[in-house]
Amino acid sequence: MAVTATDGGGLQEIVLAGPRGFCAGVERAIEIVEQALAVVGVPIYVRREIVHNRHVVEGLRQKGALFVDELDEVPAGATVVFSAHGVSPAVRVDAVNRGLRVIDATCPLVTKVHIEAIRYAREGYTIVLVGHEDHDEVIGTTGEAPRRIVVIDSVAQAESLVVVDPEKVAYLTQTTLSVDDTRAIVDVLRRRFPRIKGPARDDICYATQNRQAAVKRLAGEVDLVLVLGAANSSNAARLREVAEALGTEARLINDVRDIQTEWLDGVERVGVTAGASTPEFLVRQVVEFLQSRGTPVAREFHVVEEDVRFGLPHELLEIAREAGARSTGTPS
Repeated sequence: MAVTATDGGGLQEIVLAGPRGFCAGVERAIEIVEQALAVVGVPIYVRREIVHNRHVVEGLRQKGALFVDELDEVPAGATVVFSAHGVSPAVRVDAVNRGLRVIDATCPLVTKVHIEAIRYAREGYTIVLVGHEDHDEVIGTTGEAPRRIVVIDSVAQAESLVVVDPEKVAYLTQTTLSVDDTRAIVDVLRRRFPRIKGPARDDICYATQNRQAAVKRLAGEVDLVLVLGAANSSNAARLREVAEALGTEARLINDVRDIQTEWLDGVERVGVTAGASTPEFLVRQVVEFLQSRGTPVAREFHVVEEDVRFGLPHELLEIAREAGARSTGTPS
């Protein structure tokens, strides 16, 4: 719907939550694909969405990345990037069998969860994975020990859970769920299995925690919260839920085109935030749209400053070295 400066007129302030948008794992994953395109050249194949945002995916597709659902769509000997959500060992074996060159863009925080799952499985624990069964991250983690891992996502499932040995239970969580998201379920598990083992606090995704903390503050200051993110982005959907749980109307949108002008009727203050896979330019487009309705003031706050950075995977660095050696004619 076209919008003019006279549509509405009650909007007085735009409040931007901070932190918002890209986390270190997403920035790393995007950089990996871009660097692979620069070093290897076109085509580079990417298994599944590198991150859950169609704008990011489309931008990389325009640069030459080819996105596939499964590895049987990748020609033998080609280079493939695994998404930030991680993959199961079966996918890795398939890549080897097909002679593919793999660059792993799995978020290091997801990798930590995989390592813990492997360790607990070797020690004979039943592993309760708190998360959404159909999420790519959970599918990948479950693949590390499918006979040992059971996935739950509700208090009711935690209450009814039956395990082989109640003395040997451990739990892990999907990284895009915060401590608050999982607290009620974990409380039930701890009550039912007093000797349960769990992850260290620093295994919880910092970005999930920080963005939810910011939206909690945001919800207390505005009449409406607009959350930028994909419908299949777990962390973005949760930001909307957090705001709604505090009694503030919230809408999850892909981009500015999803905004319905009637949402703004009677609204004086609009809050804007973005999921961890959402690029900042989408936030700026929303701000410009809202300012077109009477040039309201835009104010930004930060509940915490983020300075997390993750290094690039060794296999990408090795490919870059080989390419450099070929270009100079020196042995690699």
